[in-house]
Amino acid sequence: MNQPDPKTEKKRNLMQRTLVIIIGLPIVIATVWFGEPWVTLLTAAWGVGAAWEFYQIIRRSKGLAPMRTFGLLWVFLFIISPHANSIPFFQKVQPASLLLTTAIIIPLIILLWRKGKENAFINWAWTIGGILYIGWLLSYFVTLRQMDGGHGGWVFLALFCTFSSDICAYLVGRTFGKHKMAPYISPNKSWEGAAAGLGGALAVSILVVYFFALPLNNWQAMVLGILISIFGQLGDLVKSLFKRNMQVKDSGHVLPGHGGFLDRMDSLAFAGVLVYSFAAIFTILL
Repeated sequence: MNQPDPKTEKKRNLMQRTLVIIIGLPIVIATVWFGEPWVTLLTAAWGVGAAWEFYQIIRRSKGLAPMRTFGLLWVFLFIISPHANSIPFFQKVQPASLLLTTAIIIPLIILLWRKGKENAFINWAWTIGGILYIGWLLSYFVTLRQMDGGHGGWVFLALFCTFSSDICAYLVGRTFGKHKMAPYISPNKSWEGAAAGLGGALAVSILVVYFFALPLNNWQAMVLGILISIFGQLGDLVKSLFKRNMQVKDSGHVLPGHGGFLDRMDSLAFAGVLVYSFAAIFTILL
């Protein structure tokens, strides 16, 4: 059997990535622009899909059995939990605290009746890891959209800066990248690509802040853009380390050229937390 030509494969991969972006980006933009319930629905669907891939990877690669059904449910509950703040009961009992507590205790009780007790606490740890890494982090996007009085300026800032950072890093890295950034974790990432990602996020941050009239001056927009790129690239490295530990290339094949749901949430999850923290501070100060 003839081996596929590497150049042909790269071109095919690039075309697939581009097609997914052309189709998917307008959907994401419309979802964020029109707000709720669409933002929560899209985030929850994406989070549950990513959690499914997360637990499937662990099952296949390590032969473990995290509590997948429980994990998927708690990921979903974490993502929709910001809406509970309007319920009187949850104004006294924070939903995130309640979910975190139950995420720890309930699986521990389930362990007493579950099979495979020799790996009980490893399965428990992976169950909670998926809930926190995916459910809790993605919930910040729902909270961030609630903070916007307009059409999602803060959310667009996180999204577009991350997208531009990823695209610039990918294009420059594959063309000019010579100095490896983290060869063990992600051999294809280079310092040249990382620098291009910083520049792309910086420029886009200024444009988004101006377009949505966010309460930031140019210097603050530049700093935030750089931080989004840094945190996004760190999030991508974390995901790459996870996949290397699990000895898998992609988390799934739902998105041709991009991988799975988990592959596309890594950078965004870290960026969402950063922008929420930044926006919360400025909301308090202003």
